[in-house]
Amino acid sequence: MAEKDKAASEKPLDKMTAKELREVAKEIPEITGVHGMNKAELLEAVKQAKGIADDIVKKSSRAVRDIKKQIKSLKQQRQAALEARDGKMATIYKRRISRLKKRSRRAA
Repeated sequence: MAEKDKAASEKPLDKMTAKELREVAKEIPEITGVHGMNKAELLEAVKQAKGIADDIVKKSSRAVRDIKKQIKSLKQQRQAALEARDGKMATIYKRRISRLKKRSRRAA
C-alpha cells in the first residue's frame, strides 16, 4: 500500500484519477466537500491549495451542469404547457430546450 501512495505522489496531478485526487485532497485541510466534487473540481482545488498555477484555462463543467438544470426546468414547463393544451408556449419551450442543448454540447 505504501508503494501505491508513493507512486501516486510522483504522478502528475493531471494524470491522476478522481479517486487518487480525492485521497490527496483529503490530506489538505483547506479543502472541504471532497466527496461531492468531480475530477475537474478536485484538480482545481488541489492546485489552488498547493499554489500551482494553471496554464490552460478549460471550460468549467459547472456551466454544463447549470445548462442541464435549465433544460430540466424547461422540460417541466413544456410538459405543463402541453397538459394545458398551450401549443404556442410548448413550442417556445421546445426551441429554448434545443438552443440550450446546443450550448451544452459546445461547452463540453
